[in-house]
Amino acid sequence: MRIFNFMDVNQNPLVTDDAFREIFHSMSEGIVMVDSTGKIVIANPIAEQTFGYQPSELNGVVLEELLPQRYRGHHVSLRKGFNAHPEPRKMGFGRDLTALKKDGTEFPVEISLSYSKVKGQVLVMAFISDISLRKKSEEALRRSEEQLIVYAAELERKVQSRTEALHTSVEKLEKEVADRIKAEEETRKALEKEREFNELKSKFVSIASHEFRTPLSTILSSVSLIDQYKQRNEVDKIDKHTARVKSSVQHLTGILNDFLSLGKLEEGKVDVLQEEINLQTLFQDIIEEVKASLKAGQAIELDLKAGATIVSDARILRNIFFNLISNASKYSEQGQPIEIAASKEKEILVISIRDHGIGIPEEDHKHLFEHFFRAGNVSNIQGTGLGLHIVRRYVELLNGKISFISAYKKGSTFTVSIPLENKV
Repeated sequence: MRIFNFMDVNQNPLVTDDAFREIFHSMSEGIVMVDSTGKIVIANPIAEQTFGYQPSELNGVVLEELLPQRYRGHHVSLRKGFNAHPEPRKMGFGRDLTALKKDGTEFPVEISLSYSKVKGQVLVMAFISDISLRKKSEEALRRSEEQLIVYAAELERKVQSRTEALHTSVEKLEKEVADRIKAEEETRKALEKEREFNELKSKFVSIASHEFRTPLSTILSSVSLIDQYKQRNEVDKIDKHTARVKSSVQHLTGILNDFLSLGKLEEGKVDVLQEEINLQTLFQDIIEEVKASLKAGQAIELDLKAGATIVSDARILRNIFFNLISNASKYSEQGQPIEIAASKEKEILVISIRDHGIGIPEEDHKHLFEHFFRAGNVSNIQGTGLGLHIVRRYVELLNGKISFISAYKKGSTFTVSIPLENKV
């Protein structure tokens, strides 16, 4: 066996042939070999680059110089213990290890130890990987997980709050029915009302269960997948499923808002205000809010010919037109425009919203504004069947009228006419 000069990397007793030397130099992780006194005998190029040293500059350096000062004293005893009982192992299991570059910079590392005996001397081999990028990914995953926990807690709080509100509404409706039943002269009407209420409640439970199941299943599966992707450091997929969770929460919030709006309308708790409203600002705000739910390529075209300012209830108008614009988007394909035209005829505000979507089958026209009714061609599209019923109730609160023209697969136009009794 050839013997090489220890001071020359290319002629070293540890490197006995060209093949071993090539492997040693081409390894993708840093390797240093240390003698029993703790001095580095040889280091491969990756180790030199990792620690910021020039070629062969690590030779003869005491290993503890590559550690932060706070670790050096304890490491000497650890090194001696390994030399006394050498065996392959990973260092720092369950702990974060850091090393020290030549310029004093600390960085996280992962180290595995092995050993070899050359002429009776134990030489320790340390395989060193700079895991800075992995640590950054783990930190990003940790922050994402914390954000998800906060978001889940907020979701739970909102669902609980809305559920309690719904429970209160149902209890009040039940009390009204019970009170009417007590009156003998209204027995027949009360019994009929009770029957209708039970049907409504059953339908409510059925639709709520169905509509809640899909987004809740999406949330559950996404959270489960996020946990798997976290283990594989797939941050982009975690972001994708976090977005799915947010979208599902928005859908749940929309359903709950529909049920709450219906409850308030049924109880007569919606007061009509008279206030000055800038129509341009009102529609710009509604359009800006609904943009997030538009399909790809859908655009809203606004033709405003009415006076700049009217007197009405801005909150009710917003609910009416937000719902109609959302429906126009939901039941249209990507890339199709939504056209809004507003004009004032005498003292009546006339606003029409037109889409080029799937339209409404003629046989469904007469039922369109009934609560929980959904047209026969929308079974594969999410919805509660409450939207247009609520819109009609809001229009009636403003003493207005709503009508529509629609043909199957040819789109729909909804027109709302609202009297403006007070001039600005």
